[in-house]
Amino acid sequence: MQLSARASRQLAHTLRLTALSRLAKALALQFPTSRVYLVGGYLRDLIMGHDSKDIDLVVSGVTARNLERFLRRVGTVNLVGRTFGVFKFIPKHKTVPAIDIALPRRERAFGTGGYRDVAVQSDWKLPIEEDLSRRDFTMNALAWDLLTHKLIDPFGGERDIHARRVRAVGKAEVRFKEDYSRMLRALRFACQLDFTVEPKTWRALAASITRINATRAGERVVPYEIIAKELLKAFCANPPCAFDLFDTSGATKVLMPELIPMKRCPQPRAYHREGDVWTHTRLALAVLAGSRFAKEFGSAPNAEVVMAVLFHDIGKPRTIVMPKARGERIRFDGHDKIGAQMACRISERLRLSSYKDERIDVDAERLAWLVGHHLLLISGDPRAMRATTIERHYLRDRRLGDALLALQFADGSATIGANGASALREYRAMRKRIATLLGTRRLTLPPPLLNGHDIMRVVHLQPGPEVGQALHRLREAQLSGKVKTRHEALTFIKRV
Repeated sequence: MQLSARASRQLAHTLRLTALSRLAKALALQFPTSRVYLVGGYLRDLIMGHDSKDIDLVVSGVTARNLERFLRRVGTVNLVGRTFGVFKFIPKHKTVPAIDIALPRRERAFGTGGYRDVAVQSDWKLPIEEDLSRRDFTMNALAWDLLTHKLIDPFGGERDIHARRVRAVGKAEVRFKEDYSRMLRALRFACQLDFTVEPKTWRALAASITRINATRAGERVVPYEIIAKELLKAFCANPPCAFDLFDTSGATKVLMPELIPMKRCPQPRAYHREGDVWTHTRLALAVLAGSRFAKEFGSAPNAEVVMAVLFHDIGKPRTIVMPKARGERIRFDGHDKIGAQMACRISERLRLSSYKDERIDVDAERLAWLVGHHLLLISGDPRAMRATTIERHYLRDRRLGDALLALQFADGSATIGANGASALREYRAMRKRIATLLGTRRLTLPPPLLNGHDIMRVVHLQPGPEVGQALHRLREAQLSGKVKTRHEALTFIKRV
């Protein structure tokens, strides 16, 4: 019998909660005043029925020294923050993954808006409600008592989870002033969880968003590395949602102002019935979140693809040429190359390469390459394109080639012609050419039959461009099936 994904998640949660409850009971036997609370994202995800890996506990009623001694008897302990009373704990029997365990804490923000720019004081006697009051959003200000099996919810977090809304704990303007990065966290949570931002929280966010670029003594209050993390997580979780929320909140204007001119930047109706560049870009991002993309590529897009789609037409407003005579159309000559330069600069400015996880790994040069080559299917007919050109762009680096195909699929799907159909004909033709080149069973192209040294020896050439040209012609003949063996390759080179 195979469990459904939901049933598997519920079973995993049950097993982990059982193990955590045993831990709480064992601690209470030795320290009767102790309480162990499950807090944070794991509890939120548990309420939502989602999978979660990171387990956070708050332990009150026992000193840090006594807690550490107890934990060392039942597992492995690393003291992460002695000042804050934070432990990394791995149970002996590994019934649950590594756990972050902390004493209750008070925080006093210095009022700079800096990321974690607060004075933290742990207090083992502090009520759990006071610990929860320092947290950012109500959905994260919950605690589950592992002894009594009761939910502690002083700010209505469970209600907000069921209503699917992001609400600040207390006054939103105060929470954001404590840490400006919380504004981007709110947007990211809304995208990840498909939540709305509660009106008062939203108004405070929109009113304060310009502070995300605040500086103090010449240094950024919120480092770009933190901004990159929140931005990339939001856009990867739900590209069109992030596009909308970053725009309406003012975050796009503050962080990526180069995108704003795409609004109301016209396009020729014969090729772009969908509307202006901004509308086209949003449609392309929506393609990434849709079922057709998942069916075409088998998985969600990675961060490089998402960012490439976001920036692929960013050069159009700077290169637009309006028609001056009858029969002419709006043109954007060179917008791919200009856009590549702009995408690279934005990526480097925002430090997009600084944050990495399973799906997020953005390299500025690779991103620029994708934007700079997104018109390849328009500039050349895939049916007549040289095999070496296809190899160079799509097959030499399969990850980059697949990313280019994903970008072109999203772009073509969002390009609506005068007849109302998407512009995917060239994309389909390229897919067929690639399949033909790879063959029905091969996943990679055959290696070259000769190298440069072979050619110089056979035809007595000195190092120079002629060797490269000969290699290129031979590779084209090999990929087209005209040359199949090393002997045929030597004959071909002598003849050429």
